[in-house]
Formats: sequence, C-alpha cells, structure tokens
Amino acid sequence: MLELRHLQVLKAIAQEGSLAGAARALHYAQPTVTHHLTVLEAHFDAALVQRGPRGAVLTELGETLLPHAEAVLERLQLAEWEVRGLAERGTRTLRIGTFPTAGALLLPPAVKALNQKGVHISLAEGELPSLLRGLRSRELQAALVFSQPGDRLDLDEDFELHPLLTDPLLLVMPDNHRCAALDRVPLQELRDDDWVGAADPRDPCDRVLSWACAQHGFEPVHVMRTDDYAMVQGFVAAGTGVALVPRLALGAPRDDLAVRPLEGPPLAREISVAILRSTVAPSAQELVAALTRQAGHITRQWESHVKDAG
Repeated sequence: MLELRHLQVLKAIAQEGSLAGAARALHYAQPTVTHHLTVLEAHFDAALVQRGPRGAVLTELGETLLPHAEAVLERLQLAEWEVRGLAERGTRTLRIGTFPTAGALLLPPAVKALNQKGVHISLAEGELPSLLRGLRSRELQAALVFSQPGDRLDLDEDFELHPLLTDPLLLVMPDNHRCAALDRVPLQELRDDDWVGAADPRDPCDRVLSWACAQHGFEPVHVMRTDDYAMVQGFVAAGTGVALVPRLALGAPRDDLAVRPLEGPPLAREISVAILRSTVAPSAQELVAALTRQAGHITRQWESHVKDAG
C-alpha cells in the first residue's frame, strides 16, 4: 500500500539528485530513504530511480510518477492549511496575491465581501514576477495578474485563469506638451520623446509599447524606470518624459498632466485572476464572482466617464 512518505521520498530524490541529499532534506537516515524507495519500487514492480556514483536520477517510470506524487502532496498541504485555519480561527482561509494597482481598486471590495461571509484572507502584494512565483510554489492559492492579450503567463494546467477586465493604456504627457491639444495622439509624433517606463523592461505594458513603436519604425528611449505610478505622473509633469499608463493605475490625474488615448488600435493589458485548481476552499469561486462584479463596476464607470467627456 502506498504511503505519503513514499511519495515524499521520490520527490526529494528528484529535487536533491541523490538518496543522501533526500535524507538530509527530509531529516531521515539514509537507510530509511532506501527502505521507502524499495517499498515504492516493489509496489510498482519497477525501478523508479537509477543510482550511480554521482547520485541518483529518476527513470522514465519515476518521471511519470513524479507529477502525480507532487499533486497528491500539494493537495494534502492545501487541505492541511485549510482545515488548520478553520480549526484555529473558525474561518476558511484564502491566500491571495495582488499587484499594487489592482490592490487599490479591484481587490478591496472582493475582500470585504468574502470577509462578510466568514472567509479569512491572507494577502501578499508584489509585482507580476513575484506573484507568478508565489502561484507556482503554491504559496498563493489565487492572484490578480495582468498580461498582454494572448499571453499565457507561463502558468501550467494546474491553474484556471478568469479574465476580469481590459485595462486601456493611456498616454500621459505634461499639460504643455505639443500634443496636449489633440484628442488622440499619433504614436509617430512621439518618436523623439523620452519615456518613463516600468522597472522591468519585460513588463507587458513596456512590451506592447515597444511593439507599437516598432510598427512606426522606432524604439522608445526610456530615461527612467519605476513601478510607482504616482512617481511616474510626478516626473512626467516635471518634463522628464511621457509615459504609457494603465487606466486602472491613473487614479485622479493631476491638473498639470494631459491624458490622451493613442491614435490607432487601442493598446491595453488584460487583468485576470489565476486560481489554483486544487484549491479546496469554495471561497475561491466566491472570490472570482466578487472580483467579476467589481470589474464590471469599474468598467461601467470608465464608460460613463468617456460619455460625459464626449
């Protein structure tokens, strides 16, 4: 009969590359690791690990078993966290990650709705790369994420991705910029401007800007990079450069800025919530429903603002 410790040993050998390393990682004696591996291989009547003078590697059969073993162990860990949280606090627990702009406007109403249903929320704030790492490591059960349309975000099939809203990217300029009087700004008019961009050049917004500029035969020159959108607006107002800013991050634009859409096909980022499929909490689906409601509210506000401006 299979036991969890047999699966833990297989996983540890795969990670550490040797039986001795697996023993250290699991705080077992090496003969104990050898025993559990022997029992596991006897259960399948097949070799799962190939041992050699330089360590140990999984055989093809071992590699086949490994993702199933990891899924079982992961599901058990999630169940333990859920049940322990319910036992200790009398509430269900959901671990959610968010990036700053979504944390400001999109997530709080959803958290409030879940709190009212007795769900305890554990929040982690970070930029997109750290959120994706948190999901892959299973430290997070859900996270608000963003991407260019069509991006897969490098998340595997263990995750569900629920689209929430399309966040338009708007041009932010000093109010005395030569293009400030235009209703829509042709991107080619900004060929000689400096740009304030994201801290990470691989940020989806920066990548879509580079793509759009390339259609007009130039590459944007970034003179400053930051993920603080209040800072972006301040330095744009000071004349440091222009910036492409998500609508969700704008808040109430400053009086010394001009905010305009670019001419041509609209540029945008897609905001979604990623949910780990093996999350045992029914509150995960409640989170999706609450976020969808708030996203709809925000979208309607934007549409109303556009009508009023027109």
